[in-house]
Amino acid sequence: MFGLETDIFLLLAFSILAACAFEFVNGFHDTANAVATVIYTNSLKPSVAVVWSGFMNFCGVFFGGIAVAMGIVNLLPVELLIDQNVYHSAAMVFSLLFSAIIWNLGTWYFGLPSSSSHTLIGSILGVGLAFTFMPENSFGSGVNWSKAQELFMSLLTSPIFGFAMAIIIMFILRRSLSKPLREVVFSEPKKNQPPPMWIRAILVTTCTLVSFFHGSNDGQKGVGLVMLILIGIVPAHFAINNNENPLAMKTELAGIEQAVSRIDSSRLSIADRQHLYMIHQEINNLNTQLSKPLVDNKLPGDARMNARRSLLLISRNTKTIIDNGHANLNAADLAFLKSQSSGEKGIRRYTDYAPDWVILMISLSLGLGTMVGWKRIVVTIGEKIGKQHLTYAQGASAELVAASTIGVSSYMGLPVSTTHVLSSGIAGSMVASKGVKNLQGGTIRNIVIAWILTLPVTMVLSGTLYVFFRWIL
Repeated sequence: MFGLETDIFLLLAFSILAACAFEFVNGFHDTANAVATVIYTNSLKPSVAVVWSGFMNFCGVFFGGIAVAMGIVNLLPVELLIDQNVYHSAAMVFSLLFSAIIWNLGTWYFGLPSSSSHTLIGSILGVGLAFTFMPENSFGSGVNWSKAQELFMSLLTSPIFGFAMAIIIMFILRRSLSKPLREVVFSEPKKNQPPPMWIRAILVTTCTLVSFFHGSNDGQKGVGLVMLILIGIVPAHFAINNNENPLAMKTELAGIEQAVSRIDSSRLSIADRQHLYMIHQEINNLNTQLSKPLVDNKLPGDARMNARRSLLLISRNTKTIIDNGHANLNAADLAFLKSQSSGEKGIRRYTDYAPDWVILMISLSLGLGTMVGWKRIVVTIGEKIGKQHLTYAQGASAELVAASTIGVSSYMGLPVSTTHVLSSGIAGSMVASKGVKNLQGGTIRNIVIAWILTLPVTMVLSGTLYVFFRWIL
């Protein structure tokens, strides 16, 4: 494979297998997020619900884009770890994967709806922090803190939003539906009896949407993991997108250089002047490389990681200057520079990508994982969050909130916790029915404790594993 030495090939194969295992665990750990409501309202039989959810998770990964995946990749600045040898990269990958899998399996065993998003991000941060204190680190922080802050806010606000929106939807339903409809919608399902067809259709639709958007968000984290592995272990093949002609960069780099040259540097802070200098420096580095003969319109393997680093530094420094608000450019220049930081059309399309085989592999892993191991957390979601049986209105409200929140977050490229969004939605629907007293305090306490502990525990675990693997590899 790619003409690799045997030991490097084995490291790569084992790393990809571990990433697939994480996504498989993610599948059966998070299945309850979509199927709990349709199972507990007798809308679908468990076997049918789980298979259907698995299929829609598969579709979500395959057709959901890669914006969230790139958010994961860019959290850990792999492009700044260019001096690491391949074994150090393998240590990084093993550490974050094993810590994430261990925590996911532990919380699944105890039936706790913990967040795979928190788990993965905590693992990445732990590895980044551990690398920060390594003696050979000359790049400064091993964590992209601006990206980390963005992800933290997404993970923090999404369950609060889910809780509040579920209460609002329940209130709207109570006020807008006629009394006969209210009696049906807010009733508890009869044992082993499916709901009326129209209610069943709504619940199956919301289950389908949650499953699809779960794939488009959580599944993309697996894609990001595999790209971290490929970039770290075989950068000569995956540091930049080989399907894009690198010569096309020349025109875009020239446009960027012309636009930033119109910035009045006297109005910039000292830090922004340094950012501006780095943009010009990295553009020169890329132009020097592109002026050399290219075979088959591809950069040489040993130059691709440096090209990736230059492209990301140009993009990030440009975005920083613009966000600081002192660039003093006209609207056309600002629009052009912002478009160049986009992963779809700008220079980031050379770095922000994932091969089809990676997306397909993760799609299958998540879809198959979704079809097993679902019952533990379904019981927690359906029976232990509230003191009453889940009603049709509560199930539909919680899943509608979850689907919309996850869908919007995926569009914005932000990872969210599917588990916590849906759990908070169910909690909100319970509160809307009979107040806070309708919640089971023990379950809520355990979920909150798992939510609080996930980041620090996985950070410590992955950091410790990173030091250990660095020692043995």
